[in-house]
Amino acid sequence: MRTPDPQRLTEALADRFASPTRSSRLTVVLGRWLGVSFTICFLTGLFSHGLQNPPSWMFFPASPVWIYQLTQGLHVTAGIASIPLLLAKLWSVYPELLKWPPVKSAVHGLERASIALFIASSLLQLTTGLINTYKWYPWPFPFRETHYWLSWVVWGSLLLHIAVKLPAITANWRRTSAVPASSTAPGRWSRRAFLTGVGASAGALVLTTAGQSFSWLGPTNLFAPRKMGTGPQGVPVNRTAADAKVAALASAASWSLTVSHGGTVHTFSLDELRALPQHVHELPIACVEGWSQMAQWRGVRMKDLLSAAGAPSGSSLRVTSLEPEGAYRLMTMPAEYAQDDRTLVALELNGSILDLDHGYPARIIAPGRPGVLQTKWLQSVEVL
Repeated sequence: MRTPDPQRLTEALADRFASPTRSSRLTVVLGRWLGVSFTICFLTGLFSHGLQNPPSWMFFPASPVWIYQLTQGLHVTAGIASIPLLLAKLWSVYPELLKWPPVKSAVHGLERASIALFIASSLLQLTTGLINTYKWYPWPFPFRETHYWLSWVVWGSLLLHIAVKLPAITANWRRTSAVPASSTAPGRWSRRAFLTGVGASAGALVLTTAGQSFSWLGPTNLFAPRKMGTGPQGVPVNRTAADAKVAALASAASWSLTVSHGGTVHTFSLDELRALPQHVHELPIACVEGWSQMAQWRGVRMKDLLSAAGAPSGSSLRVTSLEPEGAYRLMTMPAEYAQDDRTLVALELNGSILDLDHGYPARIIAPGRPGVLQTKWLQSVEVL
């Protein structure tokens, strides 16, 4: 029995898969689109991670109040748009992965390794990120930490791939690059038609999901897991009082909020909080899953509460929820937010007393922060 010639097999595969939808020029165009979407995801993801795990050097912008609503909306929307772009790029290059020999030189081996790492990490990142928007976690590893470190792997492998393929990218960057003869083959998609289809697919995904983040796209939100205007008091809820196991504690008539600094502790009942000057602000809840909702909040300014308790200004805070457990039971608030006039210990939402699922009897609402840091069911505030 004759052994197949690898070279002939490679040539046969090249003929079999020849298509205008598989060309160097097309791959570069798709790579540009994918590079933009991945860059948006990477930078906005770093910003979100920094807000939740602040390094000592970080600057915390509280204005505009919708800054996190915008950045996290872009993060999730760009991630969703990246899915058809990545699949299209894989379609355009996968016959190259079948060529023989698999490694021809050290540079070629580096190119193969960068592609394998980029593809594997990107598929995992996009898949788990999409599933996270539905708050479903069918895996044993912590999502947030894994998502953060995997983003560095994706970005690093992307830069390595660009460096290795730079000559090919440069040669095929301009629109005037040579068009392969297969682009005129009858009965096949043209390169332009293929790119139009990919762009339309990405656009359709954005159009039918980005309404969870951007109100002007709300009417077209067909598939995103959250819709604006739904939920108690017209605002969606991620974690209910039943989920947090706080219903009895939060509803107790004996509830009070403690504010401590040094060895001094001040206690405020709900009636005492309501007796303090009340302020109203329009602020968004913007969650890491991508959904957001602007709402009207009424309550005591945090700076006024600290002043009433005799606490010094300009300090960061540690806020504790009634939740018995959970990753966000404790929250640290930098001084930039604690002293902002719009940061409230909120008692009302959209003109009525807070619903239990929105944090009754009192919760934090501050401008420009992730929803997971807008602590519900307050128990204590400690001046650090």
